[in-house]
Amino acid sequence: MAKLSQLIAVQLAVAKRSYDPATKNTTTNDLRSVSTDITHQQGTNNMTDSSIGTPEQLRDPNYTPPLAKAIPLGIQHVLAMFVSNVTPAIIVCGAAGIGFGSDQGALGFPDMTYMIQMSMLFAGLATLIQTIGIGPVGAKLPIVQGTSFAFLPIMIPAVAGLGAAGLGGLMTGIMIGGIFHFFIGTFIGKIRFALPPLVTGLIVLMIGLALVKVGIQYAAGGVPKMGSEDFGTMAMWFPALVVVFVTLALKFYTKGMLSVAAVLVGLIVGYIVAYFMGQVSFANVGRAASFALPNPFRWGFELNWAIIIGMCLMAFISAIETVGDVSGITKGGAGREATDEEITGATYADGLGTAVSGIFGGLPNTSFSQNVGLIAMTGVMSRHVVTIGAIFLIVAGLIPKIGAIINTVPINVLGGGVIVMFGMVAAAGMSMLADVNWNRRNMIIFAVSLAVGLGLQLEPSALQHTGKTLQILLTSGLLPAAVIAIVLNLILPEELDE
Repeated sequence: MAKLSQLIAVQLAVAKRSYDPATKNTTTNDLRSVSTDITHQQGTNNMTDSSIGTPEQLRDPNYTPPLAKAIPLGIQHVLAMFVSNVTPAIIVCGAAGIGFGSDQGALGFPDMTYMIQMSMLFAGLATLIQTIGIGPVGAKLPIVQGTSFAFLPIMIPAVAGLGAAGLGGLMTGIMIGGIFHFFIGTFIGKIRFALPPLVTGLIVLMIGLALVKVGIQYAAGGVPKMGSEDFGTMAMWFPALVVVFVTLALKFYTKGMLSVAAVLVGLIVGYIVAYFMGQVSFANVGRAASFALPNPFRWGFELNWAIIIGMCLMAFISAIETVGDVSGITKGGAGREATDEEITGATYADGLGTAVSGIFGGLPNTSFSQNVGLIAMTGVMSRHVVTIGAIFLIVAGLIPKIGAIINTVPINVLGGGVIVMFGMVAAAGMSMLADVNWNRRNMIIFAVSLAVGLGLQLEPSALQHTGKTLQILLTSGLLPAAVIAIVLNLILPEELDE
């Protein structure tokens, strides 16, 4: 249990911080504490050895280990975030109706394949901006970028049932939200006070609760099977359960990279099981090109204010997460506090990476918390190691056949991994809330925020007489819960009569 708790604390206490940056008094302090504890607790589990470098070199972001060591370490960072990075693209396309089970299947899922390709390509490019830097943009630290699950509750209702026609507004919103995120870097340090553990823990919990339904639907066969006799059969559930059990076994009983990449390994095992059950088809792989460049505004340009407002609001949460990630990396890997320049540069890079990604049809980018725990575990602080991982992602993003191969993963197999990932998000939120002083004031804030947010998510028809923009923003559940919690936390007196 200790191992799993540590991983949840780092991967999702941090990941949660992309949705919530404070676990104690501030997100930064909490994550620093978590990273430090994990570094100390790992002890003999530390994966480094003297052949990689001296202790002083390993704490230096500018140090480059020997290539024979640096390359596998860089690939390791990619594996730790790979599944979580491409899954949002699959979920968004499924919600839009151009993913699994749609008529695009006969064409090889061109839009979904492209979006997966862009997820890899721009995660790599955004990571390069973080590790190498462009002037003040980029932290010049070993930060891995990728698409956060936090954005899904906003993106899913925004594109639901609209097909490819809904992607123009989504990508425009992502681009504008990225520009807004960029400018948050100028004042990021001044807004952390508004996000104590009560607020951030609630936000992370709401993200998990908003998404767990997706995991169950996928594991039972997904939208293609819903309403049919095949939905929820043991043939659908068995590969998904294999993924869940293999993932848990690796998390509990292994160390090092096997534990870090447990979800990925679980998906591979589930994929093999599904293959022998006749659920895997490679028919569309041959249709995919061997090389392709990204297309700007592939789905057009459309101003959808619901998406724009949602992305700008989520930019605050994502920015706070990045603050925690940067702090966790410097504390866990170098034993020091993050500088203002590093935090500001990281936030700038988040916004720039997201804006460019939106132009070319990719999803929002933010710092990936899984890799904070990986750095604490390996003890290797080199940003050049992560640069190698970024190059690997860029190459993968330029090869559509890789996206087509990912598309061969059956939806029920993906569902097994999603159940674990989204469940861990919810668990991370609960873990963060454990640090809250549950007095009458905080209970009222939590109760009202959760009731309204979760209630609107469960019964979206309650808003049928409001405008489309408000429906998209409010039925996500996440934004109303976050706004109510933040406002009540700021206006209610600290001491309420018991």
